[in-house]
Amino acid sequence: MAQEQKTTLGISEKFLSRVTVEGNVYKVDAQDLYYKELNALMRELDAKGAEHVELYHVYGQRYIGTDLKNKMKIDIYGTPGNDLAAFMDGQSIEVHGNAQDCICNTMNDGKIVIHGRVGDITGYGMRGGKLFIRDDAGYRVGIHMKEYMSFKPCMVVGGTAEDFLAEYMAGGVLLVLGLTLQAGEQHKARFVGTGMHAGILYVRGEITHLGKEVKVMDVDEKDLAVIGDLVKEYCSYFNVDYDKIMAGKFVKIVPYSHRPYGRIYAY
Repeated sequence: MAQEQKTTLGISEKFLSRVTVEGNVYKVDAQDLYYKELNALMRELDAKGAEHVELYHVYGQRYIGTDLKNKMKIDIYGTPGNDLAAFMDGQSIEVHGNAQDCICNTMNDGKIVIHGRVGDITGYGMRGGKLFIRDDAGYRVGIHMKEYMSFKPCMVVGGTAEDFLAEYMAGGVLLVLGLTLQAGEQHKARFVGTGMHAGILYVRGEITHLGKEVKVMDVDEKDLAVIGDLVKEYCSYFNVDYDKIMAGKFVKIVPYSHRPYGRIYAY
């Protein structure tokens, strides 16, 4: 029986009891499955051309979405561990819950939608693709985000973020909507934009504590077009009122210099 299932599904026998197929969807029970084993299974499904995988009972497994070659859609039910989508290159992930730290680490391309909140250093070194977070984010969100040739990462945080938001940001667009704040409440993040030397941070609401390397500017029509497109896509995932969000006040935070530490580290 096991040999027949292996022939039909084309995956290792040790994973057979965890995988069922409904139409073109591969459903995986990840409960108590070590992260290396889960990712080995994902690579097997990728190699056989699976286009849609649903992972159930995910609980802290790391590196989901890494080292896949084909354009796969992954739905995650549970809480994925650190480095979700690290180095990911074009796949699509939807997390039906919260996510932990360092998601989208150095991601090249693809899209992540989080129906919850995320932890620290989200988007570390992210150099392409899109990330949409429904609620709040932790510390150092957007650190070292960068642009590379035609790749330009975009991240939307629906709620607010903690200290060192956009730290050392070197490219891309980061938008923080503040939807989890109460009326009149300010973003509490401190040292926003510390070391930032490229890219744009848009914030809906008021930021009160900036790094010395950045300044706050009013948004213009071009900025509102960029913000509007991202908000429209955000609303499509989370069923939020577009007009209500766009009625808020946005500001733009950009660096004074592209080489803020040039005189320290160069002769």
